[in-house]
Amino acid sequence: MTLSIEIDSARLLRRLEQLAAISDCPEPPPAVTRVVFSETDLRARAYLASLYAECGLQVRVDAIGNTFARWQGTQPELPAVGTGSHTDAIPHSGMYDGTVGVLGALESIAALQAAGFRPRRSIELVMFTSEEPTRFGVGCTGSRLMSGAMTMQRLCELRDVVGDNYDVVRTRAGMCGALEDVRLKQDHFSAWVELHIEQGPELERSSTDIGVVTAIAAPATYEFEVHGSGGHAGAVLMGGRRDALCATAKIVLAIEYLARHSPSADLVATVGQLQVHPGAINSIPSMVRFSLDIRDIDVANRDEVFGKLAQWAQRIANQRDVSVDSKCLNADPPATCDATIVGVIQNACRELGLTHQNMISRAYHDSLFMARVAPTGMIFIPCRGGVSHRPDEFSTLEQMEKGVAALALTLAELSK
Repeated sequence: MTLSIEIDSARLLRRLEQLAAISDCPEPPPAVTRVVFSETDLRARAYLASLYAECGLQVRVDAIGNTFARWQGTQPELPAVGTGSHTDAIPHSGMYDGTVGVLGALESIAALQAAGFRPRRSIELVMFTSEEPTRFGVGCTGSRLMSGAMTMQRLCELRDVVGDNYDVVRTRAGMCGALEDVRLKQDHFSAWVELHIEQGPELERSSTDIGVVTAIAAPATYEFEVHGSGGHAGAVLMGGRRDALCATAKIVLAIEYLARHSPSADLVATVGQLQVHPGAINSIPSMVRFSLDIRDIDVANRDEVFGKLAQWAQRIANQRDVSVDSKCLNADPPATCDATIVGVIQNACRELGLTHQNMISRAYHDSLFMARVAPTGMIFIPCRGGVSHRPDEFSTLEQMEKGVAALALTLAELSK
């Protein structure tokens, strides 16, 4: 069956702009701040609900706010085909990350409806709660709990900056169902496909329309503490210092060195947070706490590099007469995309005359966890300069239209 798909890209852009305007950012769109369970997040959810209604979708919301908008198939008892992404946004970010996967999926469904297609399997659009780690320090809490990658106990241990735990915050926001009902049955979805901006430069550099994701890298996140000895900046001579910050600087450079010389070119390591105590201009740092995000599609290589790092950090600590400790906050396994779904996406690109290339996702997404409960695939579209999580994040109308069309044909094939 050949479908004539027409994507209303102007409508998609208008909706993206309207959603971006629902923001706590002091600057006007496209700068966006939309933190999970905030009043702004709830307004965005209400806006999306109005769009689901326009498309005639059946909506349900689970106990932590994951939202399912279902286009009923002719055999609704069959496992559904799932698609979607997230709409929460880190502070001062852009208007395309996640939202293209939600509003683009809605546009795909509308295009299939307009083309007269009727799915045999239901197609279910999911808007995930809290993909970003902004409020609770851990990302993808919605898909983690949905897939069983996180326990209810662990979820409820998460706290925001004012000390409220996840359960208190979600209940205050009106999400009052039973947490045990969030986890999906193993056969809920027969397939899962997520549309997303690449958040990298490869597609733009090669002038390729579509990235067909074959694997999703996953992070291990660690917190380090380095303890030395403080003192007055003027009274302690250099030869007698046990400066925790100087030792930390050497450890951070060791992290960079080991990542640059990893056997896997896909391994990346980032120190993004650094807290210095006591933090006074005239006081020697006695303690430093810092974060490490290390990720790869090769989990064995990722863990081996971290093992080397731990040895190097201890050697540096010994040389500088300080102590160093680390704890693992989370270590997720990478995911491999389903070969059949990869093939369906490739065929959709060929049918539409779109150039495409296989690629890995170095950023992780809710699809990393959906791969635990369903065969999974991802469709990437280019973004200007590979920029994401910034107000100048951008994809063109044409790029979005091509991605939405590829998603539509993919959903059609998987739902037959």
